[in-house]
Amino acid sequence: MSQELLFNKYQIFGVVQGQTEAVKKRVQSIPPNTLLNASEHDLVQALVEELRLNVPVIKEEDIYIAHSGETQVDVSRDPMRMIYDRSEPFYIPGNQTVIAVPFVGDAEFFRIQPQTYTLSPPRAEIGKGELLLTYVRTDQNAEAIKGEYQRTVNSIKDYLRSLSESAAQFNNQLEGLARSQLKARKDRLLADAGMTAALGLPMKKREGVPTTYAVPVARRTPKIDQIKVEGPFKPEPALSGEDYEEILRIMKNMVQVMELSPQAFHGMGEEDLRSHFLVQLNGAFKGQATGETFNYQGKTDILIRVDGRNVFIAECKFWKGEKVFLGTIDQLLSYLSWRDTKAAVLVFNRNAGFSAVLAKIAEVAPKHPNFKRDLGKSGESTFRYVFAQPNDANREITLAVLTFDIPTDPAGSAAVPTGVQ
Repeated sequence: MSQELLFNKYQIFGVVQGQTEAVKKRVQSIPPNTLLNASEHDLVQALVEELRLNVPVIKEEDIYIAHSGETQVDVSRDPMRMIYDRSEPFYIPGNQTVIAVPFVGDAEFFRIQPQTYTLSPPRAEIGKGELLLTYVRTDQNAEAIKGEYQRTVNSIKDYLRSLSESAAQFNNQLEGLARSQLKARKDRLLADAGMTAALGLPMKKREGVPTTYAVPVARRTPKIDQIKVEGPFKPEPALSGEDYEEILRIMKNMVQVMELSPQAFHGMGEEDLRSHFLVQLNGAFKGQATGETFNYQGKTDILIRVDGRNVFIAECKFWKGEKVFLGTIDQLLSYLSWRDTKAAVLVFNRNAGFSAVLAKIAEVAPKHPNFKRDLGKSGESTFRYVFAQPNDANREITLAVLTFDIPTDPAGSAAVPTGVQ
């Protein structure tokens, strides 16, 4: 392949517009069952990875000489040479040097014109992962070649810098765009499913419907296609985010009771402490919060059911170190059925330094094999995570870890609850 004029085929404005449309088309191409069953977060991240604009970065430290050797040079157009017949090539011995400039990123950007450009863009051969700059001379002036290739590399970097500014604006908005498009299509699918169910007629699968298309610029392996789901989507009741926050708030407020009457709690075990939480939860959820209830594969400490469906599950444990904590998460996940998506672990601390316990929880929670991501802390002693459902990686469990420092001194003077914020 010969050298070509770089940054001269497409315009960045058109590429950004095309990529915006590509996001919308890609969302429409996702099979409905995948879109409804898979984790929304995973789908968004897959779209971002697949469709973000990936402007190349020059790896200057890896530039090397790919070839250097003798060649024949046609000097028939050199006006400084005494040549009687310029109608035919006139060859003399010369030297050809090929300098390879490695890069990482999407090579198509070397054909895109940025908003800021010159009338004489650089030339190069676009190879796989590297640009090839070729210099032919009839002398052995290494300094001249060095100066020329450095000017070319600097010019290429200037073009890429301008392209990066435009790409960054798109990439910063990509996640929000992908999420809004996914939500809009999901809402339409759910509405259609409700209408179809109301008709009461059987569905027949259409064959041969295309589900893929060519994405401009980005040519990365589609990650969405690697997300596997099993079985058809089935709508189900779910605990709203507002209700989940209310449940956590009620449990956190129990600390205020402990602070006011520490002597009443210093000798309590897990079951007694759990009972106090259940009293508060039943007051808010009309008696539907229960303790030691059979659910799926075992008995969970706190279970809230609404209209016969489990909407919240919690497990209570005293802090006894990393192994027991991870085992508690295992235990809680084993209790969760396919439909349970919100849960909590209540950690009671009585014998260890509270700050050390908080630090240990932050350290070990991500070590669990079902851990997916950290949602951050709400206050000093409440952690929020997302875990995968053990039997279905696409089902995400929102898990809050609430930590409580339990009084140990009957008089309430030796240890006072720090509170959960």
